[in-house]
This record gives sequence, structure tokens and C-alpha cells, in this order.
Amino acid sequence: MAAAAMTPLVDPWTWLLQAAFLSAVVSGAGAAARRVPLARSLTVAAQAVLAVLMLTLVFVREDAVLGLIPGPDAVARFGELLAAGGQDVGRYAIPAPATDGIKLMLVGGVVLIGLAVDALAVTYRSAAPAGLPLLALFSVAAGLSGGGAGWWWFLLAASGYLVLLLAESRDRLSQWGRVFGGARPRGGAGFDPEEGTTHAPTRTGRRIGAAALGVALVVHWSLPALDGGLIGQGGGAGTGPGGGTINAVNPVVTLQDSLNQPKNREWLKYKTNAKATGDMYLRIMALDRFDGGAWKFSVRKITDIPDELPRPEGLGSAVATTEIRTNISAAGAYKQGWLPMPYPASKVAVDGRWRFDPARRTIVGDRGQTTGGLQYSVTSLQVRPTAQQLAEAPKAPASLLEEYTKVPGTLPADVRSTALQVTRGAANDYERAVALQEWFASDGGFSYDTQVDSGGGVQAISRFLKNKEGFCIHFSFSMAAMARTLGIPARVAVGFTPGSPAADGAMSVGNQDAHAWPELYFEGVGWTRFEPTPTRGNAPDYTRAATPSGGPSSPAEPEAAASQEVPVAPSRSPGCSPQERRLGECGATPPQDVSAAGDEGPTLGSVLMWTGGIAALAVVPLLPMLWRTRLRRTRLGSGGRTAEDAAARTLLVWEEIADTAWDHGIEPDESLSPRKAAARIVRLGRLEGAPADSVHRVARAVEQVLYAPRPAPDTGLAEDAGRVRAGLGERAGRVEGLRALLLPRSAVRVVWACSERWSTVADRVTAAYRRLLDHATARLPRLLRHRG
Repeated sequence: MAAAAMTPLVDPWTWLLQAAFLSAVVSGAGAAARRVPLARSLTVAAQAVLAVLMLTLVFVREDAVLGLIPGPDAVARFGELLAAGGQDVGRYAIPAPATDGIKLMLVGGVVLIGLAVDALAVTYRSAAPAGLPLLALFSVAAGLSGGGAGWWWFLLAASGYLVLLLAESRDRLSQWGRVFGGARPRGGAGFDPEEGTTHAPTRTGRRIGAAALGVALVVHWSLPALDGGLIGQGGGAGTGPGGGTINAVNPVVTLQDSLNQPKNREWLKYKTNAKATGDMYLRIMALDRFDGGAWKFSVRKITDIPDELPRPEGLGSAVATTEIRTNISAAGAYKQGWLPMPYPASKVAVDGRWRFDPARRTIVGDRGQTTGGLQYSVTSLQVRPTAQQLAEAPKAPASLLEEYTKVPGTLPADVRSTALQVTRGAANDYERAVALQEWFASDGGFSYDTQVDSGGGVQAISRFLKNKEGFCIHFSFSMAAMARTLGIPARVAVGFTPGSPAADGAMSVGNQDAHAWPELYFEGVGWTRFEPTPTRGNAPDYTRAATPSGGPSSPAEPEAAASQEVPVAPSRSPGCSPQERRLGECGATPPQDVSAAGDEGPTLGSVLMWTGGIAALAVVPLLPMLWRTRLRRTRLGSGGRTAEDAAARTLLVWEEIADTAWDHGIEPDESLSPRKAAARIVRLGRLEGAPADSVHRVARAVEQVLYAPRPAPDTGLAEDAGRVRAGLGERAGRVEGLRALLLPRSAVRVVWACSERWSTVADRVTAAYRRLLDHATARLPRLLRHRG
């Protein structure tokens, strides 16, 4: 019930059913261990071991021993999934997609909390302290949901905890027998001896619990100053002249830390055949959901990377474009879950597990894939619209306007009023966008400062507009929000500015080049970059007074001198020591050209793996038949050398005939003598001739073994068993014959044998534990006397 508060965090919420099932298995194991009974510490240990085995089976069975036991490979895989989950938590906005890493964190966390609650409340009989792990679980949900953990989730979690307390109290009171309950109810004095329940104390507890829940909810609603706690809308506002930033999710929240690092560490290198690199912004992601206090990622469907990326949304043929190619190299220490690329990319050649997000036109790592040490090549378009094309852009499609102009009702009114004031006199959306850019970059009196304290809340933009101090996050977030209030579709892009020239002729991009900028949509041009941050990056040509003219060009037209300007020879940085190289501090190696991956067909390893998997799946339904065939060969094998061996073989042949009859629907009857059992098989199996004679012959041989003082050995019994099997098969229909062959009924003996062995082992363990307990109990008085 407490874990239900985490359902707003991840979509879909079906992970909760998985967590509930695993928690129920762990709790059931605890109940079984307490009935044995095991010591409390052993009970908790057994539950913990079972929890690890279940998590291994669910998440890393491919790397586990026998699919269940976590070996070194499984432990390493757990680490990879947790690391990927941590990256996914920072990568996605709420609700995040249920990736394997996030599911492991959620399901594993809930199972761990469930184990702690079960141990405290049931094993150690202390329900009150069990509220601490439950509170931790609900606090995480409330803290991350940004207001998604509403009062109903609190009510559900608190009700579960109160039910736990009432159950423990009821159990304690029932141990006292007859309990005084105040006013005499019908049928007893506060205690119902037939059901063992306490009426008045339980009613009182329920009333106290309901009153406590009511007080908690009423107090929360009646005290606005408590907003931002564990119930309802979270977040708060920073104070002081700095103003604070707008809430964001990783990696946006790390952008300020990157800019404030004292040393600029090289993260990327690239070489391009573009004539100029002033517009070579390397875009990582786009934030397209605005809730008034934060720009976040919306949940989108991703696909495999196509050979040719679709044409950019909204880009018309009248706009001048030039195709360029860029080779990019990432440093080993730069491990990012998105692929930095020039925008808009039209073709990507990259190795590894990468997926394509069509809506935001980004490349996303899958299952923990990062950019660390990666070499890749990107073909992209340089889009050069004119001011006239942007000014004359028609209205955007209704669906796009509806999604990208959304602003919450909680957004302060001064954001829109300031936008209207700044853009007064503008004739179209393009002039309004340029007016906003110029106001932030030069005319509004803003200053660039990366030391501004981080904060949040719906007042963040208002504080920034008032204090006029901040860095790229403030400028881009605020301009995009103000553009939306004016009806201009807007989102925020995050990535890097073009960087600076390196000694080897490449462009070097470091952590201090991290940047954010707004993208505004104009029909016929598409998503268009603007630069409102002063002293950072460069304003696009189409936003300046002197706008270059240009006519249409083919998107496939390459930039001139491409082969001369994209060298691919690798080299090692001369200033990189071996120690720095081991620590990944050497920066990126010179970029190399990466060809697009073709369809090379499956590898030998994958063919063998799939062949083995298919063979294993095909063998599973045949296991009963294979077991039955092996058992038949064992029973009908050589009769041995001695008389004792021959007697044992006779009994085995009789067992084989009985099981063969059972496979064909004639259940064995252990109460019958061999002679009557043979007659029953002949009658029910409708056997005649040689098969019937064979049944009676084997039955007489069994009677000789069991009852004769000196059994006379018989020969040809294995052949008799074969004739009986053939006769039963002839009399059975086609369906019954296949059933006897593929799903023999006698295979249930395997289950019986396993159950019997398990019971034997369990009885031995229980007996050993009781002997140990009796021994300890017997020695306890002597130890106490010795200590006394």
C-alpha cells in the first residue's frame, strides 16, 4: 500500500504487480519458516536469500547459474542494471519509462522494504518500528513525484500502517484471554470466545486511527506554509538576490556544476567539412514539457535507428540547406546516455545499443549504453532560412500548437505580461522571438553568472526576470516559457557550444562548453535555434539585422572540400601521461570516420545461441518421453549373472508392464496379486493372443520370485514386455497412442520421488535443528548457574 505512492513515477505501473508478487513470496517464506519453527535470525536470513534468488530469476537469469543462483556474472549484471537505472532516473522526466534498470531499482527496493517490515512487525513482533521503512518508501515517492504523491496515496499508505498496528494490538490482547471492553456488548463482556476477537478495544483503535488520518489531512490543507512536504506539491523557492534556477532533471541539473568546474576537461572532439563552425552546436536532447517550475522530458516512443533519418519536421524545400559530415570522438570519462550531434541529423553511423527518438530527433542509449570512448559519424543539414521566410511562416499545425504552447495555470502572470511588453510593436512571431532574444542578450540589463544558487518552484522565472542574474538554463528556460505564453511553439535544447580549435586541427569541446538554448517552431523551417544567453555562443545569422540571402538547395548537396577537411588519422595527445590515460583524463582521441553499419548477417555466436535456445525449448516437451524411454531400457536390460539379479530383473519387467498399462489409461492397483493384476490388464486393455499370454507369463514369473522357496529363473521376459506394449498400442486409438508416447502418465513417479526426497531432507533438517535446540536448552541452566 505504501509502494503504490510510487506508481506516478514510472509508466506503466505494472512493475507494482511484480513487486507485490515477489513480496508475497518472501512473506510466505517467512510464515513457513516461523511454523517450522526457525530462529528469528535464520528466518530473516532465509527470506533474504529467497529474495536474492527471486530477483536473480526475474532480472538476470541469463547470467545466473542454473538461471537462479547469482554467480559473478549475475552480480556484474546487477551492477550494470543499477548503473543504467541511475542514468535513466536522471535522463527521463516523470513518468519515466519502465526500463530494466528502473524496474530493478523499484522492485528490489519494494522487496527490501517488505522484508524489513515483515521482519520487524511479524518475526520480531514490533509493528511500530516497521513504520520507519514504510515512511522512507513513501518519502522517496513523495520527494520524486513533484506533487504526484497526492493525499490519496498518503491515505492509502497510512491506512496500511494503522491496520498493521491494529493487527498487532489485537493479537497481543487476544493472548490475555477474557478482556474487559467497557460497555457489555451482546454475547459477552468485551470478548467473543467463539471468534477470539476484542470488540471495544478494536473499535477504539479504529476510531483513533481514523481521527489521526483526518487530522493529518485537515492540518495539511489548512496550513499553506507547509506546502512542499510529503503530501501534495513539492519543491520550494530559493531566496536571496541570486534568484535561483528552474527545476530540471539530470543531466540538466549537472550543467551548472560542469560550467563551474575550475578546469575545462575535454569531453568531445570533432572534425567537420563545414566551412565554418560557428553554428556547430552539438545537441544532446530536447526538453518539451513545461509545468511552470520545470522543463522536463515527455515520455516518447523510440525506435531502431533507420538508415536514413526522416526529414526534419516542418522543414520545407524552399529553405536553403547544405549537407555536412562530422566525425566525433568522445573521451572515455564522458559517459552520456545521449549522442551529441549537430541538428538536424539525417544519417548516423555508430556502434552499440542506440535507439532513435523521432519526436525530439535524438539518439538515446539502450540498456546502459553510453558515449564513453565512442567514435561515430553524423551526416546533418545546415539550415539557413532568411528573415523573410521566418517572418512569413504560416501558422503551425493545430496538434503541434496544442502540445508546444501549453503553460500551466500556476505560471505567474508577470511572465506573460513581461513577454507582451518586450514584444510590443512586433508584427509576427519571428519579430517577437528576435525581440525576446535581444532583450535577454543585450537590451534587458541581464548579466551572466554561473554561481547563482539553484532553487525551483513556479516563481523561479519571476525571480529571474526580477533579479536579472543567471546562466544559460535561466535564459533558455525563461525565453521558451515566454514564447509559449505568446502562442509560439517552444522547447529547450541541451548540449554544447561549438568549442574551440585544438592543436591537431579538430575542434575540442569540454565541460565548460555545456549549454542550453531555446528552440522555436516556424512552419516551413521547423525547429529553429535562438541564443538569448549573453556572452555565450553566437546568435544565428537569421536573427541579425544583416541577414544573408540564400535560395533553395538540395538537402543532399555536400559542402565543398569535404575530403580535405575531415582527416581521419588517429594520434595520441603528447601531453597525456600513462596514469592520466588509465584514469580517463586524456580527453578524446582524434575523431575517425565511421561507416554506416550494414546488414552483415548473424554472427556464429548468435546462431549457436539461438540454435541452442530453440533446441532447449524443443526438448522440454519431450522430457517425459525421454525419461520413460530411458527407464524402459534400464528395466529391460541384461538380467545379470546371479539368481538374485534375475529375480530383481523379473520384478522390474513386471513394473514396466504395469507402467505401460498405466500410460495407456489402466491405473495400477497395488492391492491386487500379480495374477489378478494380469487378468485386469488383459481385460481392460482388450488384449488377445500373444500379448495376453505374455502378461500372464510375466505374472507367473513374479509369483515364483515372491512366493516360491527356490524361484526358477525364466527367460524371454523382456520380449514379453515388448509384446504387451505393442498389443496395448494396437488396441489404443491414435490420440491415446500419442498420449502414451509423449505424455506417459507414469512419469508422475518423478514428481513423487522428488517430493519424497524433499520430505526426507526436510525431516532431517528439522530433526537436527530440534536436537540442537534441545541441547542448547539443556545447557542453558548450567550456563546460567555458572555465570551466577
